[in-house]
Amino acid sequence: MKHGKKYTDSTKLVDRTKLYEPSEALKLTVETAKAKFDETVEAHIRLGVDSRHADQQVRGAVVLPNGTGRKVRTLVFCKGDKVKDAEAAGADYIGDESTIAKINGGWMDFEVVIATPDMMGVVGRLGKVLGPRGLMPNPKAGTVTPDVTKAITEAKAGKIEYRLDKANIIHCPIGKASFGAEKLEENFNTLLEAIVRAKPSAAKGTFIKSCTVASTMGPGVKVSTVKYSS
Repeated sequence: MKHGKKYTDSTKLVDRTKLYEPSEALKLTVETAKAKFDETVEAHIRLGVDSRHADQQVRGAVVLPNGTGRKVRTLVFCKGDKVKDAEAAGADYIGDESTIAKINGGWMDFEVVIATPDMMGVVGRLGKVLGPRGLMPNPKAGTVTPDVTKAITEAKAGKIEYRLDKANIIHCPIGKASFGAEKLEENFNTLLEAIVRAKPSAAKGTFIKSCTVASTMGPGVKVSTVKYSS
């Protein structure tokens, strides 16, 4: 792959053989975010588990103390009095039966889907559409709940969901380059601590195998995770 001059220059600042402390790694990530737009910073964490086994799944959600830096549009499936609650909490869209056809027709103008338990029979029909995109409401992520007010507030405040992909890696945004290293480190610490707490009892050996942080257009920076394993 051929990279541009900015990327090539940025790679010269990063020692690919070194494991950086989180504060240093995130400082480097901010320095190497040289695009004209405010780049998203992501953490990529490889775990010592096997996602093919149900007892080794790692999934959950956490509210980042400094948010994600992006506007989150929420679609809330609810009915009755919950509709008023959702609207008061700032829901962008209220879903019902007619929304199912709209989504199946290609409408995806939202980032988070929340549903009350009594609407999951309706939302379940969207599994094949929302599932692959990581948008299907889930109790572990707090997006299937009778408390729509709390779910909407947390989503807009910077709640993110983490879960393993097929390669046993978790990919999560932890903010924008404009946050600066200190705020990004606070978000990073919150995410890593949540993942460690979610360690399944069936996991053996080293839990966090490796971790890399990178901005949208910047090079990866390897992070030492020793302090999270102690």
